[in-house]
Amino acid sequence: MSPPGTTPSLGQPMDRVDGLLKVTGQARYAGEYQELGLLYASVVSSTIASGRIVSIDTSAAMQVPGVVAVLDHTNRPHIASYDEDYTDADSAEGSPFRPFYNDRVLYSGQPLALVVADTLELARYAGSLVRIEYQVDGHETNLTAVKETAHTAPAETPKPRGDFQAGFASAAVTMDAHYTTPNEHHNPMEPHASTVLYRDDDCLEIHDKTQGPQNCQDYLHKVFGLGKDKIRIFAAFVGGAFGSGLRPQYQLPLAVMAALHLKRSVRVTLTRQQMFTFGYRPNTLQRLRLGASADGKLVAVGHDVIGQTSRFEDFTEHVVEWSGMLYQCDNVQLTYKLAPLDVYTPLDMRAPGAASGMIGLECAMDELACAAGIDPVQLRVVNFAERNGNEDKPYSSKELRACYEQGAERFGWSKRNPEPRSMREGRQLVGWGMAGGVWEAMQMKASAKASIDSDGKLTVSSATTDIGTGTYTVMTQIAAEAAGVMPQNVTFVLGDSSLPTAPLQGGSFTVSSVGTAVQQACHALRAKLLDAVRMANPQYAVVDIKDVGFGDGYLHIDDQRFSYADIVRDSSHDVLDVQIDCEPDEKREGYATATHSAVFVEVRVDEDLGSVQVNRVVSAVAAGRVVNPKMARSQILGGVVWGISQALQEESQTDHNLGRVMNHSLAEYHIPVNADIGDIDVVFVEENDSIVNDLGSKGVGEIGIVGVAAAIANAIFHATGKRVREFPITLDKVL
Repeated sequence: MSPPGTTPSLGQPMDRVDGLLKVTGQARYAGEYQELGLLYASVVSSTIASGRIVSIDTSAAMQVPGVVAVLDHTNRPHIASYDEDYTDADSAEGSPFRPFYNDRVLYSGQPLALVVADTLELARYAGSLVRIEYQVDGHETNLTAVKETAHTAPAETPKPRGDFQAGFASAAVTMDAHYTTPNEHHNPMEPHASTVLYRDDDCLEIHDKTQGPQNCQDYLHKVFGLGKDKIRIFAAFVGGAFGSGLRPQYQLPLAVMAALHLKRSVRVTLTRQQMFTFGYRPNTLQRLRLGASADGKLVAVGHDVIGQTSRFEDFTEHVVEWSGMLYQCDNVQLTYKLAPLDVYTPLDMRAPGAASGMIGLECAMDELACAAGIDPVQLRVVNFAERNGNEDKPYSSKELRACYEQGAERFGWSKRNPEPRSMREGRQLVGWGMAGGVWEAMQMKASAKASIDSDGKLTVSSATTDIGTGTYTVMTQIAAEAAGVMPQNVTFVLGDSSLPTAPLQGGSFTVSSVGTAVQQACHALRAKLLDAVRMANPQYAVVDIKDVGFGDGYLHIDDQRFSYADIVRDSSHDVLDVQIDCEPDEKREGYATATHSAVFVEVRVDEDLGSVQVNRVVSAVAAGRVVNPKMARSQILGGVVWGISQALQEESQTDHNLGRVMNHSLAEYHIPVNADIGDIDVVFVEENDSIVNDLGSKGVGEIGIVGVAAAIANAIFHATGKRVREFPITLDKVL
């Protein structure tokens, strides 16, 4: 029951509550916290891909005035855990990378020394004077060269179902093609940095670029043997991450190492070039085999993938699973193998696995549509899956048909001439392509605390982060509606390891997980407010909460209303507060949960130059309840831009002779600029889901990128008649 005049917050396009701080420069990031006497450290990186350190000569560096110390594997402080295995919340299977562990060089760009000085400029200059002599071993960084030796990944791939070989052999229409996707590096605007503020008795206050402050706290606790009460991690603002902050990166243990060694506060900031010396989206080699009946019904789906990993860890992601769940098929065979290389371990990157694997699947579906003479949208509708075949479970909700329908209508798909090279404007060939998208709708355990003071101000907290997604804002909206207060009277606190437990921010599950915890905490706070009213007003001692209204900062019973501020003041407490621990509801267990999308793209291809321009995109998304359509649209826009980048430009290019990324700067690592982006239209398809979580929200952070690159590739084929299966699709490949 809501009283008249209550303004619901959910579903409203509210502006960012942190927007003013960001645009006025008041938001401070990990590398911006100052302290008197703060030292600055610069990382010296390896120049070889494999071998041993014979000697490190730091004498010239130490003679530079203002240099305080140079640390390396020979003089670092003793770290007991380096003799044991330790993990973090996003660790891969194997032995994690230990900076300064021993004399082994495992990959090019590995941190080998840390120069600590009074200023960053001095530290970097002194770092250039460190001389390292190596014993160089042979290395291999080319996935294609070692694909035959790949081993089955330790991650559990869905078991085969039916008889793929027989289904494929008997199919009326078949396609068998290979696709490759490159390595990509995250390159968020804010580089990775850690500012370790040293306090007495080895207590550390650390500002870190991370997607999980409690994960970093747990990691440092395990590595350095410090009590968790001595480590507090802050991440109030994060300038983009895309997965790069899921694991603690090496600047964090190096900064802590230096701070503990010197008993001083230390900052380590990685250069843009060093942002290419840790995790990335891994290269994949994919083979897709699809078989269908004459009317387009799939009778066989085979998806085989080889991905790369490091020699010390097996990094796995869900690359092939989507091919077993997006479409209805009884004969499915999925394989996923890994090839170890002399590289750093890959890392989750926006829509990990799906962004790569769906390129193969959705390009193959387009090729099958052409072979069968069926419209690409119709082929997908014909093969619509009511259940997730991998789990054999029905979906909690799935408005994918509506995505196809509404996206196609908005785009004008019915006007498409299916014949390749049939549409043009002058020297520009025009192509229309489409693809589907899917991402799992997950929920994790999370906790939240809600408190209200005698001014009626609500404070809600949880140890999550905001990596630019709008967490501050949507949690404010969820709390405002759940507690019955105006959004301007809500403060949401995050980015602090001492707050109630929260999962890593990733996987599009923050709203589902933390948001549900916030909602439940605010509902519990309402019950506490009612209890206070019952105590003070005996006539309402037995009133049922279902008969009470909460809104605009007031509790309503019959024709009486009590302001929250008055209730707190009359309760003889400074604040009323409550903390709850929230777990996914058991009712989820009988269902598969996922977000879906349909992406429609128009490209213009210059017939003489082979250059491709994405002229317009329509992305129709079914993601359950959209808490803030403005933030959600922003997320989809960002995902589409990245999909354009993935299709046409983005690639970390390795010189395999050196085993080193060559284009390790934003000048040479090509990503789109404003001039590359045409019109992007986002359609949120209505989808009601009471099973996925109490909010009915599925998350939108990942789904925006999924399917975009495939839709562009399919549009390029429609424009030119040429299939390019090696990504990115650069003009030399089109020509």
